[in-house]
Amino acid sequence: MESMLFCWIFLTLGWTLIDGSEMEQDFMWHLSKIPRVISERTFHLTSPTFEADAKMVLGRVCGIECQKELPAPSLSDLEDSLSYETIFENGTRTLTRVKVQDVVLEPTQNISRKGASVRRKRQVYGTDSRFSILDKKFLTNFPFNTAVKLSTGCSGILISPSHVLTAAHCVHDGKDYIKGSKKLRVGLLKMRNKGGGKKRRGSKRSRREANGGDQREGTKDNLERTKAGRRRKESRQGRRVAEGRPSFQWTRVKNTHIPKGWARGGKGDAALDYDYALLELKRAHKKKYMELGISPTIKKLPGGMIHFSGFDHDRADQLVYRFCSVSDESNDLLYQYCDAESGSTGSGVYLRLKEPDKKNWKRKIIAVYSGHQWVDVHGVQKDYNVAVRITPLKYAQICLWIHGDNASCTYG
Repeated sequence: MESMLFCWIFLTLGWTLIDGSEMEQDFMWHLSKIPRVISERTFHLTSPTFEADAKMVLGRVCGIECQKELPAPSLSDLEDSLSYETIFENGTRTLTRVKVQDVVLEPTQNISRKGASVRRKRQVYGTDSRFSILDKKFLTNFPFNTAVKLSTGCSGILISPSHVLTAAHCVHDGKDYIKGSKKLRVGLLKMRNKGGGKKRRGSKRSRREANGGDQREGTKDNLERTKAGRRRKESRQGRRVAEGRPSFQWTRVKNTHIPKGWARGGKGDAALDYDYALLELKRAHKKKYMELGISPTIKKLPGGMIHFSGFDHDRADQLVYRFCSVSDESNDLLYQYCDAESGSTGSGVYLRLKEPDKKNWKRKIIAVYSGHQWVDVHGVQKDYNVAVRITPLKYAQICLWIHGDNASCTYG
């Protein structure tokens, strides 16, 4: 039954039917030249205190109508926001100033404002339309295997053999790094290794026997207790897999990049537009990852739909998948009502579009799920679940973070 359900989901996602006909018009990835983000100077900063509480929601966000009253961002404003902090595993921190070239300035930006009243976080709207991915074959295969869990309680997505894209608020509240982010770890989905421990147990037993026969009787009881404890642990792991609760391979984070548009350090409010961060893993993985793509407009989304998977807190470590239509958009944000709970923030939002001059379709990440926000619309506060779009400038910046220079970041 579950296999039939997922076959239906994937067929629905791959081919969007409107008025009974396939729409192949412009639902494809278009490579275009992107702006250049160039690292100019790097400064050493004082080490952070790592004492901030996790902050999942901003006070208020300027909506689409509100943006029309804002002046266009200057080049210096963009360069300031796209400059970035890097926090390293040992707690040291740097600030890198950037230059932006070949950019066409957009008319407005979203900004966050103070003073909104605190309201209930309604992240599930009406009937809960989320799917828990319980089958381990789905869990450990593309695209679901690209979802990762952060030790700070958020989600993320693999975008290279060594990099994870997530939300900035998962490690930084806009003023300081949050508790737990100093020893940040990333959990990758894995299958339980059947029989993988037998060889290790055998080698340990051999070493014990080689250490002296006179201790043999004294170690027999200890060996039996060790075996019993291991069987109980494996039994618990087996139940977790059977219940659809995934196992994780945890990896330390080598460094983290956060745009200065978010990491204001107390000098102004963090801007929701820049709620994204890149984590470099200390140890590379061998899993299939999902590539970055530039976010198209709503009209070029098949059925107006987006998709993402994360580890919602109310589903007891289960991987949760959802798809929904986008309600509205701005230059930097997607406003939607995808059902999601805390824990899913930081998930990669993706699409499946056709590749140019090819018959196959490909999934790419086009946004980062930021969470629930109250937004000004016609002077009234409306609530949405919001995702931060991968714009050409953000694509160029993230590409720079991955490769270390902009030579590989000409087209996107």
